[in-house]
Amino acid sequence: MLGGVAAVGIWEAADDRDAAPAAPGSPVGSAEAGSIAAVYRETVDAVVEVSARQAPTEEEDDDERPAPQPFPFGSPPDARASGSGFVIGERHVVTNQHVVGDAERAEVTLHDGSKLDARVVGVDASTDVALLEVEEVPDGVEPLELRSSRTLEIGDPVLAIGSPFGLQGTVTSGIVSGLDRTIEAPDGYAIDGVIQTDAALNRGNSGGPLLDGAGRVVGMNTQIASESGGNNGVGYAVPAETIRDVVEQLREDGEVRRAFLGVRIDDAEDGGARIASVSNGSPAARAGVRTGDVVTRAGEETVRAAADLRRAVTSREPGDELELELRRGGESRTVTVELGARPAASD
Repeated sequence: MLGGVAAVGIWEAADDRDAAPAAPGSPVGSAEAGSIAAVYRETVDAVVEVSARQAPTEEEDDDERPAPQPFPFGSPPDARASGSGFVIGERHVVTNQHVVGDAERAEVTLHDGSKLDARVVGVDASTDVALLEVEEVPDGVEPLELRSSRTLEIGDPVLAIGSPFGLQGTVTSGIVSGLDRTIEAPDGYAIDGVIQTDAALNRGNSGGPLLDGAGRVVGMNTQIASESGGNNGVGYAVPAETIRDVVEQLREDGEVRRAFLGVRIDDAEDGGARIASVSNGSPAARAGVRTGDVVTRAGEETVRAAADLRRAVTSREPGDELELELRRGGESRTVTVELGARPAASD
């Protein structure tokens, strides 16, 4: 719960219980920038459909299970959640966390219809990323390459491939219509650096790749902003840098541990990150941070907006000390915070 999340209106997760695929990243995407058809031909074999059955808890019976909600992050107990994904290594596939939920195994369907059993290596609800492992990716299926989204510009062409409404191998195209957006993760924390696109995304596109004109992955499609539940031309993709960092940690440890400050924040009108609230007993509270303070520096990094403070905290480890420069009542002061470990969900 580090900081508040920028409002995006009414958004929906772009998933479908009866639809599409998933995967994680390393080498390919050597297609020369060219036609949509050329990029599609080179990449579609690495885009998969992912489905996972989530079992009910021991305390629940059929009558106690919650009714399905439209576009939920997860699925009702004992329901089969589906989405898209893509191959990123010889044995690995990446998809959204909300596609697999708490399942330990998943089924991966390749473009040719063949099915592979997959183990869920780990999930990170704070970035909506999940890593799956299959016994072996068939010959001829080349992993997709991750490209830094930091080199993207608004107006760059992009493609989305996935299984909207279960229609596997569907491609849509558009442009990068926004950068550095902030959306809410399944656990209530903020995902920063998100790519906005007008490429059509619908139920079942969750976990599929957002590709540049050379077939490289710049993001993973995860949400849409919609009042109707359908595509309105505003979709969001988790950036490739986030995918790469999370996949590396899940591969190594099966989990992601993050530092925790214990505040909700927003942008201050005159620059900096304004403390909207401080959690009782949190590292920030123990260090003397108060509601209404404005953070202008974190360590050696200048804080111009809320996202800067979030990045400063998430780039550190639990137990690290972080010096914060604050504005309070027209005066400047400095506090040192010993960061904690992020709780499972933002309150």
